[in-house]
Amino acid sequence: MTVVTIITPALVIKTLLPPRSQAARSPSPGSKRPCARSAGRWRSCETLGPSRELSAGQEGRRGAPGTCPACAPMLRALTNARRLARPWKALRARSCASHGPAGPPEIQVRALAGADHRIAEILMNRPSACNALGNVLVNQLLEALAQLREDQQVRVLLFRSGVKGVFCAGADLKEREQMSEAEVGIFVQRLRGLMNEIAAFPAPTIAAMDGFALGGGLELALACDLRVAGGTQRLPRCIGVALAKELIFTGRRLNGAQAQALGLVNHTVSQNEDGNAAYHRARELAQEILPQAPIAVRLGKVAIDRGMEVDIASGMAIEGICYAQNIPTQDRLEGMAAFREKRPPRFVGRSSQVFNSNYLLVMGEIFQSLEKQTGDL
Repeated sequence: MTVVTIITPALVIKTLLPPRSQAARSPSPGSKRPCARSAGRWRSCETLGPSRELSAGQEGRRGAPGTCPACAPMLRALTNARRLARPWKALRARSCASHGPAGPPEIQVRALAGADHRIAEILMNRPSACNALGNVLVNQLLEALAQLREDQQVRVLLFRSGVKGVFCAGADLKEREQMSEAEVGIFVQRLRGLMNEIAAFPAPTIAAMDGFALGGGLELALACDLRVAGGTQRLPRCIGVALAKELIFTGRRLNGAQAQALGLVNHTVSQNEDGNAAYHRARELAQEILPQAPIAVRLGKVAIDRGMEVDIASGMAIEGICYAQNIPTQDRLEGMAAFREKRPPRFVGRSSQVFNSNYLLVMGEIFQSLEKQTGDL
């Protein structure tokens, strides 16, 4: 039986846009690109060209050709990002742990075999503490997510437990008892960052909850897109404010059927002898997602997540931005061709052309409209 309870502090989902104070750099000679982040006016901004030297930490933020430094974090095309080929592949057996100060591995990261090789999974395996979220586990999860998000082959990410009867017991209170007040504050901020990273993961995420999920463990599951069962900022968005308050105030525990009735989980399943029925149902969901166009799926996730946080006019503008990024993809053309030829589509997740200034112009027009609606970005 899956049991969930809610005792965690509020978490805030990342916003769509970088801060207004982030200004575009001075334009380089001969480089003229319209900047979407222009506070209501058109400006020229520097192009991040292929020869631009960036530090290792900044390289992943390089925009597509024609994208300025201020726009890059927001407008870099998912279809043209330079990605490493499975940088986490060597970590499958030993997880993301570095032995020594970081402690032994508490997670395992792997890609499934055969036709499911585009499904990645993170296995939490801390049996001594029922997968409680301590420093080591949180750090390893953050490291794994940072590497997985760079792999364009990952189309679905599963979170599961290697401890029978447990998904995640929430925060490690024994470890927290040994922390100073300052250390607790730092850890809580890092824990919030983990939840935000899960929520912002570009591909669909599924939590296979084969066991109880308490406090931060439920928050982790709520940060995923889908949940299968055998956080207070996220909780009201799933079940409504009144029910969220009731569960938070009372600390009531729910079984899988009750959680589904309230909208906390997408599916409930009868547990099997191995205690992994939710995982098998989660894999089935992932297999349903695999044949879909991966870029469109990622953009659809962005449109839904960001659109839910703003008014309807702004949400429509965000949808327009996402559609503009989908226009130059081979998958869009393949979908139309497959429909015409009455055959199953073969989506590859690539762009049919360079994401150039024409699409940046579209972005700029959308953001100008957005500024008129909201008054201030």
